[in-house]
Amino acid sequence: MATTITGANAIVTLQIPSLFPVPQQLQGFAADDIFDTDALESAETLMGVDGIMSAGFVFVPVNQHYSLQADSPSNFIFDTWWATQQLLQDLFLANAVVILPAIGTKWALTKGALVSYKPITDVKKLLQPRRHTIRWQSAIPQVS
Repeated sequence: MATTITGANAIVTLQIPSLFPVPQQLQGFAADDIFDTDALESAETLMGVDGIMSAGFVFVPVNQHYSLQADSPSNFIFDTWWATQQLLQDLFLANAVVILPAIGTKWALTKGALVSYKPITDVKKLLQPRRHTIRWQSAIPQVS
């Protein structure tokens, strides 16, 4: 295991079988933001009028937000994904692997849909990162 908790050596490979059958390694992440993932609601609850709560298990998707520099070559992957879906009026699902060497863990992400796409970078003094969101069916950790 590494001796630091740097994110600089994070590896993300994305595969969209219909468009990119060979996994593509994402590159050119934003300086302070590679990706983040929303917290999951781990239970569904319902409170009765008498104050007694019921709870149950439900499956929930995983939202993951990627931030890529304006000049990242990986924006092409998201541009192609979005444009092809628009052209064909169809949805293409992805799979990914995330490896964080600093903590010796990797995740297998399956059945991801592109649910948020930033088509044009924000222009300020410097061109700003673009943020894209994939909603995954599952994100399964695997300790290396």
